[in-house]
Amino acid sequence: MSFLSVSDVSMAFRIKGNGSFLALDSVSMDVAGNEFVCLIGHSGCGKSTLLNLIAGLLLPTAGEIRCDGKAVRGPGPDRAMVFQSHALLPWMTCFENVHLAVKQVFSTLSAAQMKDKVEEALRLVHLDHAMHKYPYEISGGMKQRVGIARALAAAPQVLLLDEPFGALDALTRASLQDELVRIVESIRSTVVMVTHDIDEAILLSDRIVMMTNGPAARIGDVLKIDLPRPRDRVALAANPQYAAHREYLLKFLYQKQRA
Repeated sequence: MSFLSVSDVSMAFRIKGNGSFLALDSVSMDVAGNEFVCLIGHSGCGKSTLLNLIAGLLLPTAGEIRCDGKAVRGPGPDRAMVFQSHALLPWMTCFENVHLAVKQVFSTLSAAQMKDKVEEALRLVHLDHAMHKYPYEISGGMKQRVGIARALAAAPQVLLLDEPFGALDALTRASLQDELVRIVESIRSTVVMVTHDIDEAILLSDRIVMMTNGPAARIGDVLKIDLPRPRDRVALAANPQYAAHREYLLKFLYQKQRA
């Protein structure tokens, strides 16, 4: 059953003069509860635009987005976003950065209850030991984990990830991908993630939504990833189905690049 639905959504941006740029054209997709969906496609195909629409940071020119049966008309606590840049406030500790989200969403809780929620979120990303450090005192990967903890602390029904590991080195990225697999399995949240990394998409997702090139991007194809969970990247590398999925995705992207 669909938990998140995108129905005939188009998004046009006004440009200088009287013209407009059509980023998305009649995009429709459904995401089930507790499903992990990745959006992939070439740069400029509207992946991040679609994610911002789901987050309520943009409103569609046409069509409708619904989350748990309710129309999305702006940001809300039922959806939390993690960006490629961690966007931490540098004058606040890791604890204080996460506490901001908790205070915003759970304003009626006592100070002790808020503290418990912050500490629980930081434990989930294995950063409870660094909760009193400032962003400049921790690594890039740790900063991104704080960003994820901040999103999780709000207990969202839908977690939205916009290339959260794109700026990290390969080893740190692989480590955080494995962390995300563990976290998502423990919280059982619905996840929509934008990525350029085919291997990342196969490792993490239940389905991969492939976008056509922009402008006027659409959904070109959808691939179901029927690999068993929990997933281990070393075991996956030897799985023939993994290789088949990878070839299918590469072929789609290569054809769109030449189009």
